[in-house]
Amino acid sequence: MNPKILVFAGSIRTGAYSGQTADAAMKELAQQGAEVTRISLADYPLPIMDEDLEKEKGIPENVYRLGRLIAAHDGVLIASPEYNASIPPLLKNTVDWVSRLSKDGGRALRPWSGKPVGLCSSSDGNFAGIRGLYHLRAVLMNCRADIVTPQCSVARAQDAFDADGNFKEERLRGMMEAVCRTLIERARMLSTRVEV
Repeated sequence: MNPKILVFAGSIRTGAYSGQTADAAMKELAQQGAEVTRISLADYPLPIMDEDLEKEKGIPENVYRLGRLIAAHDGVLIASPEYNASIPPLLKNTVDWVSRLSKDGGRALRPWSGKPVGLCSSSDGNFAGIRGLYHLRAVLMNCRADIVTPQCSVARAQDAFDADGNFKEERLRGMMEAVCRTLIERARMLSTRVEV
């Protein structure tokens, strides 16, 4: 089985390092035989998570669209930037909204539950976004996602990529290869894909 993996970045800024990292992950996953879907969260705008809003207007349609996409894939890879040593608000808001789903029409829909997730990070500093991944890992585990252990964190990201978007350093290539390989293996083993 060629697993279906959904890839997105936690930033929608033009030229974002997390977007470049997501692109590198997409290439590596495809090279390892996965069927990859690359999306941008810019295509799924959401209001700030607010239970009063949810009660008044219901869960936004873009949450359902994202939830169905996650459910229709065997695994997810998220490339995140780091804001103040934590999760960027766009990504946290997206994760929180998707976690509100329990049903889609008459069918159960809990997109994060049991879903294999691989994590990458990037920053222009030496910490490589690792502190933000610590928090993201905890949040996703609380949503019952199955987070793979290897991760790829890109320090000094402004100098990390060549003109073709590939990593210059062998060490980073090895880290990305490991997280993608582990995610593919886990996705094959624990496939919870729901055709929607």
